[in-house]
Order: sequence, then structure tokens, then C-alpha cells
Amino acid sequence: MNWPHKDLLDVSQLSREDVDVVMRTAASFREINARPVKKVPTLKGKSVVLFFAEPSTRTKTSFDIAGKRLSADTFGLAKSGSSLQKGETLKDTVLTLQAMNPDAIVMRHSSSGAADFVARRVSCAVINAGDGWHAHPTQALLDLFTLREVWGDDLVGKTVTILGDVAHSRVARSNIRLLTMLGVTVRLCAPRTLLPKDARALGAKVFHELEPALDSADAVMCLRLQLERQEAGLLPDLREYARRFCLTKARLKNAAPDVKVLHPGPINRGVEIASDLADAGNSLILDQVASGVAVRMAILYLHITRKEKGETA
Repeated sequence: MNWPHKDLLDVSQLSREDVDVVMRTAASFREINARPVKKVPTLKGKSVVLFFAEPSTRTKTSFDIAGKRLSADTFGLAKSGSSLQKGETLKDTVLTLQAMNPDAIVMRHSSSGAADFVARRVSCAVINAGDGWHAHPTQALLDLFTLREVWGDDLVGKTVTILGDVAHSRVARSNIRLLTMLGVTVRLCAPRTLLPKDARALGAKVFHELEPALDSADAVMCLRLQLERQEAGLLPDLREYARRFCLTKARLKNAAPDVKVLHPGPINRGVEIASDLADAGNSLILDQVASGVAVRMAILYLHITRKEKGETA
């Protein structure tokens, strides 16, 4: 299959067949990450710019490792070290990067739509590593890869509860779009102030109390509570939030017997998830991190080699 997409802006652009291709490609690369020498020449001579205008530990490092394990040259650029701090526009910054002829730009930005803005102005692939509250497609794909490792390829009939600050979460939005497309029942649980106004329109069931949202759930995805939400008046008190919504082992008693727990990180232990649950055997949090490298290797490979395959066909 010739990969049909120049860019990855959100999972909504992907068909089920596209998603399967990403999953199969990631599975083929996963083995590389377990080798003593974790490197193959697949993308030798290719250049990947990691343009992160927002702070990131997991996503940036994961893309960096993914690129290097495929032998691509990766170049990191942060807002603090770029001309954006001198007043240069985003357009001029990316056109400058484009003039250096990279094969892909991996981009994170605080503004929703920033990745799309850049993709329409450069000829190389643009991979959205998170834009505002809009989308985080590679996080959703790695979450799916992690769940398929446990449940197999068919997720129809499974129930996933997404718990926490859904309103301000690009991770939640991309996961809702991807999981509902694959036949998963998605529940959202949060205080009313942390749910988007169009929550039901997203195709998810909405809960304001934790216990019914967890009933018979096959997996629970906790979201990081951004502590500045309290300053914004969206939460009365962190202790009260934790009392009502912190995920604990006891609160999972009515979930499915083998319920799995996910979190995209970073974690506020004791606020959105109990510390002992984050480290428990049914926690997939570190599996998500490992999946991220394989999935991002697949994403880089499919987008960077797309044109070459098309020319050969």
C-alpha cells in the first residue's frame, strides 16, 4: 500500500485501513527496540526537524529516538531557542526550516490548527505532535497500539472510560475520534466545568460521577489535571477533585475484572490517579511509552518514504 497522506494532522483523516497499516508497521518496528543494537538504515540520509514550541519530555524524546533508530538525522528546535522569541512569525519560521529541505517536520504548538497552517505551506511531511486543544494523533495511535497488544485487533464491544480534564485535552479528542471509529464505546467522566460543551456530539457517553462511569469498563484512561485549572476557577479545590475523581483500586471494583489503566503522562500522583494504582500490574502506563517509539517509527517511515514509493509505482 502506498501511504496516501502527506501529513498527519489528526486521526480523523485516517481510514480503518490506514490505522491497520500504522499498527502493522509499528508491530514490525517494535522488534528493533528489543535488539542489542537498536538501529536500522531504513531512513538513512533523511532529515527530521523536531519543532516543539511547547515543552515536551515524552513526545519529543520518543520522536527523537524513533527517528534515530531508523537512522534519520533529527534536529531539535524549541521556542526558547528559535527566532519566534524575537518576534518572527510562525510562517517565516517554518518557511526558513523548509528552505533547509528536511524530509519531515514534527511539530507541537499551543495554537489549535498550527500544524495544519504549516502543512499548507511546506512540501515536506508535517506530523502533528499536539496543537492546542485540537489533536494529538500519535498519542491516540500509540494508545490504540497498547490496547491491541492486550486485547487483540478487534476492539468492537469494548468500553473505555476517559477520566479527567476532557475539555482542555487534545489527547482525549483524538482518542474519542479513533476509538469510536473502531467500535469502542467511549465514556467521558469529569466535573461539568472540565467537559466540552459538545461532549455528547463527539459520540461519547457523559458522566459526572465516577462510579457509574467505571461500571464494567474494560479500560480507564486518566488525563492529567492541569493545575492551572484551579487558578482559572474551573475547580473549587484540588483536594475536593481528588476526593471525587481520583482513580483508585477501590473505585475499580465494579469495572471489568481485568480492567486496564492508562495515562498519557505526566502524572499528578494522588490527584487524578492513586500512586499504587499507577504502579500496579494492570497499569499500562509504561507500555504506552514503549509503544510510542514503535508507533512514531511507523509514522515517520510511512510519511517520509511515501513519495519514493509513489514514484516507483
